[in-house]
Amino acid sequence: MSDNAKPVLGNEGIYDAKALGTPKVLLLGLQHMFAMFGATILVPMLTGLDVSTTLLFAGLGTLLFHLLTKGKVPAFLGSSFAFLGGYAAVAPMQNAAGEAVDNTALLPYACFGVACAGLLYLLLALLIRLFGTGKVMRFFPPIVTGPIIIAIGLTLSQSAIDNCANDWLIAVVAIALVIVCNIWGKGMVKIVPIIIGVIGSYLLAAVLGRVDFTAVKEAAWVGFPVHWNRTAFWALQDGDTSLLITSVITIVPIALATMVEHIGDISAISSTVGKNYIKDPGLHRTLLGDGLATIMAALFGAPANTTYGENTGVLSLTKVFDPLVIRIAALFAIVFSFCPKFAAVIGCMPTAACGGVSLVLYGMISAVGVRNIVETQVDFTKSRNVIIAALILVLSIGINYSAAGAVAFQIGSLTVSFSGLAVGALTGIILNAVLPGKDYRFDDEKPDPTGVDFAVRGSEN
Repeated sequence: MSDNAKPVLGNEGIYDAKALGTPKVLLLGLQHMFAMFGATILVPMLTGLDVSTTLLFAGLGTLLFHLLTKGKVPAFLGSSFAFLGGYAAVAPMQNAAGEAVDNTALLPYACFGVACAGLLYLLLALLIRLFGTGKVMRFFPPIVTGPIIIAIGLTLSQSAIDNCANDWLIAVVAIALVIVCNIWGKGMVKIVPIIIGVIGSYLLAAVLGRVDFTAVKEAAWVGFPVHWNRTAFWALQDGDTSLLITSVITIVPIALATMVEHIGDISAISSTVGKNYIKDPGLHRTLLGDGLATIMAALFGAPANTTYGENTGVLSLTKVFDPLVIRIAALFAIVFSFCPKFAAVIGCMPTAACGGVSLVLYGMISAVGVRNIVETQVDFTKSRNVIIAALILVLSIGINYSAAGAVAFQIGSLTVSFSGLAVGALTGIILNAVLPGKDYRFDDEKPDPTGVDFAVRGSEN
């Protein structure tokens, strides 16, 4: 059986998209770009960063990631939400009275702090390269990564529901189009349900007069996406040293949480595709790619990058696993970053349309986590496994939806916050390390009570 047609976990997967023909490959790439667009541009909208700059470095960061991972991992790097608290602390968009303020002068300092946070990825990648993946991955068996993957999808779901609530008619149409195309569609329609759902619901909203195209009319056709006074270089050249130090101390600890999320994301992609990317090309390479992409983006005034769950959801839905389509999506993002008018067209997209599509994609992420636990035969008759999974889920989801939304503590005069996902993940890692009954070995390719099995098993069917 050829690699291009071998089944993945009982389903047919496409590993060579070029066999579909150039027009279809381009359409698949465009679909991945649409999938990441809503969340990626939301981060600059929430922080004051530039949308076009964000698009440019999402594309460049993704290409850099693929270069460093030997082009093997079908991951797209979009804007990370994990650093929103850091941006708000260093460069708030509102004053104490809740009034909007211009934070343009402070954003370069926040970007410098995020760039420094990316250095922790490089440090962990170096340690893994020196001491081996197995010594690190023994702390991340499926009883830890499975619930983390589930929690990633469930914690993201709030934003999808909030977006849907803006216009449930448009959201339901988007959801219905995705489901109908994916279940009953034939040929190409079946593997591009996301783009059909987005465009269909967008057109309906436009016909119903629920879209304001004023921003599109005012936007220029061509514009350079990088602005010097918003880069970290500006802060280094003309900035306040104390603010630089404060931004580093405030933002760098957030990377401890995002690195755990990175491992969960790579595990999710591995489970979805049926290949163990943590072993090949290696976790040190994926961390290096994510870290360098974040450093590059932050230095030039874009948000931190992270492997995107939305695109993992697209992989799971379409079964097209060729990393080529992700690289095409990255090229589209780069090209469109030089067109403010296109960014405005996407910016005018009804949030309910994004919400409806995201609702499906975030659910797919959680489903991947469930499947990972089931298919690696994690033994839930063991109390240790039940306790680990329970606390990861309850802490990740409970803290996320609590009034505070995070766990905060003081280090001197600084307040450090950890998201629910970070707390849940760290708790699971620590419990798995200290509780008796571990029998997980990363290098084993067979299931065991806490085991791993990302291998493609087409020959068994």
